[in-house]
Amino acid sequence: MSSSAQVVSRDHVELVTVYEIGKLLSSSLDIDRTFRVALNVLSVHMGFNRTMIVLAQEDGLLRLHSALGMTQEQIRRAQWASGEGVTGRVYARGVPIVVPDISTEPAFLDRTGAFGGESGGRNAFIAVPIKTHDETLGVLVGQRVVGANLRLNDDLRLLTMVAGLMAQALVLNRNVTEEHARLRDETRRLQKEVRRRYTIDNVVGVSKPMQEVFAEVHMVAPSRSTVLIRGESGTGKEAIARALHYLSPRKSAPFVTVNCAALSESLLESELFGHEKGAFTGASSERKGRFEMANGGTLFLDEIGDISPAFQAKLLRILQEREFERVGGSRPIKVDVRLVCATNRNLEGMIRRGEFRADLYYRINVVSIFLPPLRERREDIPPLVQHFITRFNRENRRELKISKEAIAVLMNCYWPGNVRELENCIERTATMTRGELIDAPSFPCQNSRCLTQMLHHVDKEDAVAAVAERAVPSISVPIPPVPKRVSSEPPPENEEPLQVGPTAHLPNVPERQFGNEAPPQDQRERLIWALEQCGWVQAKAARLLRVTPRQLAYALQKYNIEVRKF
Repeated sequence: MSSSAQVVSRDHVELVTVYEIGKLLSSSLDIDRTFRVALNVLSVHMGFNRTMIVLAQEDGLLRLHSALGMTQEQIRRAQWASGEGVTGRVYARGVPIVVPDISTEPAFLDRTGAFGGESGGRNAFIAVPIKTHDETLGVLVGQRVVGANLRLNDDLRLLTMVAGLMAQALVLNRNVTEEHARLRDETRRLQKEVRRRYTIDNVVGVSKPMQEVFAEVHMVAPSRSTVLIRGESGTGKEAIARALHYLSPRKSAPFVTVNCAALSESLLESELFGHEKGAFTGASSERKGRFEMANGGTLFLDEIGDISPAFQAKLLRILQEREFERVGGSRPIKVDVRLVCATNRNLEGMIRRGEFRADLYYRINVVSIFLPPLRERREDIPPLVQHFITRFNRENRRELKISKEAIAVLMNCYWPGNVRELENCIERTATMTRGELIDAPSFPCQNSRCLTQMLHHVDKEDAVAAVAERAVPSISVPIPPVPKRVSSEPPPENEEPLQVGPTAHLPNVPERQFGNEAPPQDQRERLIWALEQCGWVQAKAARLLRVTPRQLAYALQKYNIEVRKF
């Protein structure tokens, strides 16, 4: 074949090679795969026996990214500093280098050990920078055995074009990666903002249960649905009702509240519906009721579970039709009122006992929002305490602070009165604190002077009766009481130890509490029986035997009964 024919043939192969590599690099953003395939195309089309791509890392070193014709051990050793060896010089200077014979080049380090001399020929080493117009990103390297009629300048030209395509692919990949990271960070920021958006004025709640309540409030507020707020006394039901109003389209209209438990049946009827002049003794003029006053806005009926059965029937029509008549009147009055009700009573149990109408229950229980007691969201106690102290300082011109030990005391309380009790405790303690720091001994409970401390040991089954049946209204779901610490210390002077000798007996236990199995008469067996009935929970067994946990502990020690642990 003539030399001109060989030139034409090589130019054609180079053109096909550049085309194939360009098409390959533009087909995917996965540069790990496309760079490996591009090196394979170079090897197959142009006869390079070894090729590699070295990229700069964040630490400034050059490390191997892709390679062809090298072992894993050789790839592991591939690392250069900027300016080190031929590869490092190409990266540092940004200009290509052609080594016609690597065996005679002192600057050639062969860091990988793969580019040594090949038997039977001279080996050339060609390195070109992978760079943009203002930045060098890496180095593209090719090695071949030099034969006759082979011009290394043609290889240099080809590798320079391929390196330019690779530089564009790297820049595109980096831009897409940075944009993806930016969008991911923006998404996280927006998600945090959405979570933070579930806040309500004058209601502090960072715990998961309260965040769920806030989310429900934000979802329910724009609608016109009747809402029933359930929860123990002091959990903030009125604050949630106000939030429903001020987050709704009715926020510019009146928000009217009525405490149904504070008024008798006759006064409540007049208060809600209003009365005509002369309707009863003392009705000297016409008076609008709360339903009329709340027209266009929201009416909050607090403690709706305390209204009498007779008055429950009178509410049915207005709750269904939003239409009523004043006391002593005959003209129907239609109103546009959004109704929000609240109660701490167990309405389902009241319905079973015939104390609350089922049809009224169905009308008010359209959307239910359950407020968890404070003891079930203790992570809200520190921000609540800080909120109350900040408000106290502002109102009383003081600069009180609270210690971590004091926070720990509050975290361990049972709080049967929930947020209201916590607020009163903080205000009482802050008022009686002489200095500028509230520490643990400042609280009355630490000195046996807390008047509500006896309520801290009430049974949780009674404390949460209003929400114990939220999942299945027909089934009671008791919540086990908080176990009390059993100590081996002697009892206080005013507490008699449990007598377990021959002349004393444990109290009799009614059989109806645990089926038809009668408790044994032997003292030791009676203790074991009580523990087994209560799942080996000493606090429950003490209540079953009608003794204190301390007395039960002495009896267990005397009879050498080992308490099982699960």
